[in-house]
Amino acid sequence: MSRKNTEEIPVNGALLNSITPIGMEFKKNTITVGESMGRVYGIVKYPQSADYGWLSKLTNIPSTVASITFTPVDDSIFLESLSNTIKQKRGEAESAKDALTASRAKRAADDAEKMMIQVDQHGEKIGAMSLLVAPLTRDEKLLKKACQKVESAIAVAKCKGRLLSSLQKESFKQLSPFYTSNEKIEQITQRILPLSSFIGGFPFASTGLNDGRGYYFAKDASGGLVVVDPWMRGGDRTNSNMVIMGVGGVGKSTAIKHIIMAEYMRGTKIIIIDPESEYKELTRNLQGDWLNCGGGIKGRINPLQIKLVPKDDEDEDGERLYKDEGNGMGALALHMKSLEIFFKLYKPSFTDKHMALIKMCLIEMYEKFGITWDTDVTNLKNEDYPIFTDLNEIIEEKKTRELDPNLKSLYVDISLLLHDLIFGSDQFLWNGHTSISTQTRCVCLDTHDLQDTSDNIKSTQYFTILQWAWEQMTRDRDERVLLISDEAYLMIDHRVPQSLIFLRNAVKRARKYEAAIAIISHSVVDFLDPSVKMYGQALLDIPCIKILMGTDGKNLQETKELYKLTEAEEELLAAKRRKVALLIIGSKRLQIEFDLPEYKMKYFGKAGGK
Repeated sequence: MSRKNTEEIPVNGALLNSITPIGMEFKKNTITVGESMGRVYGIVKYPQSADYGWLSKLTNIPSTVASITFTPVDDSIFLESLSNTIKQKRGEAESAKDALTASRAKRAADDAEKMMIQVDQHGEKIGAMSLLVAPLTRDEKLLKKACQKVESAIAVAKCKGRLLSSLQKESFKQLSPFYTSNEKIEQITQRILPLSSFIGGFPFASTGLNDGRGYYFAKDASGGLVVVDPWMRGGDRTNSNMVIMGVGGVGKSTAIKHIIMAEYMRGTKIIIIDPESEYKELTRNLQGDWLNCGGGIKGRINPLQIKLVPKDDEDEDGERLYKDEGNGMGALALHMKSLEIFFKLYKPSFTDKHMALIKMCLIEMYEKFGITWDTDVTNLKNEDYPIFTDLNEIIEEKKTRELDPNLKSLYVDISLLLHDLIFGSDQFLWNGHTSISTQTRCVCLDTHDLQDTSDNIKSTQYFTILQWAWEQMTRDRDERVLLISDEAYLMIDHRVPQSLIFLRNAVKRARKYEAAIAIISHSVVDFLDPSVKMYGQALLDIPCIKILMGTDGKNLQETKELYKLTEAEEELLAAKRRKVALLIIGSKRLQIEFDLPEYKMKYFGKAGGK
């Protein structure tokens, strides 16, 4: 016979080291597995009656591992034993000298009789169940706390637990998936239970929320993990937008920085609108681009540069942002609508007559640069577009030529009102070609330098930034982009609601791209003001992920009415506990706590969010 050549596969040492502990040690009351230490408890007594889900309270204790074995047993032997127990307990009840002993014996007999009827007449299946619970932690101090939690949970479940002294090695084998059941341990911990009690205890139920993919988001009220994939669609989750609300100091920045880091690690492009310079260090730590959009040379956005805009849905109710006026909804026609909003935000005193003349000048200016209603602007560079100096030349030319005194007066008004934009301090914000150039996956648009400016300047710049961000979000339908709009109330202008309509349209249409918008604010009242409620409420309703943190007063009342909060949920928000929130994701609601690892906190920086 010919010998077959056999090749021995070498052992992969790196893989072996990563899946096996460095060492193991078993003591009388503790076990050490690699860097973790723990101890094993066995449940030796169960309650005579239990509620649904009783077993999940023992299998879902934080920082523990649980092992359950359930072995079917012969009904006939069990029924015979049960019959003897009933006789014995009835005798004890009759012969007892005190009422307490008699009452306990009678109850035990009644329970045994109910069990016998279930098994004998109703065909209830029974089995021997063994349950082990082992807290595992990194150090002795944490182990002590975990053991206290285990002992407390066992007591609350009306069970009796026993520390398996001198049997920790055997207990570990029973716990481990790579060993068979241990006879010694089963003799100590096995107890007869009906199958309905075992299944009704929901031993494999998870207390947290788990999308099955995504990343660690937070912990729920009982310490269970909340694992969320914001980009998962289906069922009651139709978009990936977020709302984060809460008063100052409750941890909004901590939560959003945690989400930014998690999304960045998954390859998502992050765009942050930062009014308080809170994200500068985080952006730098992520090797991102920090841009000063409050007048910085590298943070200028040219409002006259044509950008993509979010259109109204066909079935849009209420005021529409874009109406076809006969020019066709090409790039320039849509951008003219945006410019109308820009000028109204910048100078609310502009009348319809002023705007009509400005639009005439804009059309003439674009024609000089070879841009018409039909022009394809996709290949144009930043330098191919006009700036406000070019617009001023057209206005001055028309002002000089105009013979009608009324029209001439209007051109004079326009020239005066735009003087600061073209020659004054506002020119550093908008009079120039777009200078923002980003190649990284994290972009922070810092607007802190605008804090001391007028509301008109703030609203106008936020609108301009939002336009640029929307263009980035819709450029590639396969690229995930998350826009963080911190202090979003700054985008609200009660006199010019079109800016809010723009944001609402962006939130509604983001789902059609691989994009999401996170609205962060300390006040829902601003969004629900009667003058903007039609658009502001949509920003709070549409997002499928809502993180509601501590609040009070009118904000709490409005939040309660908007999201139909229960009394317990209202109390949770009123307590204003730091890093604790109510998470509404689709139709699910749960209390969460942002318990974050130390390495993440180091990335966050010193400005807020700690």
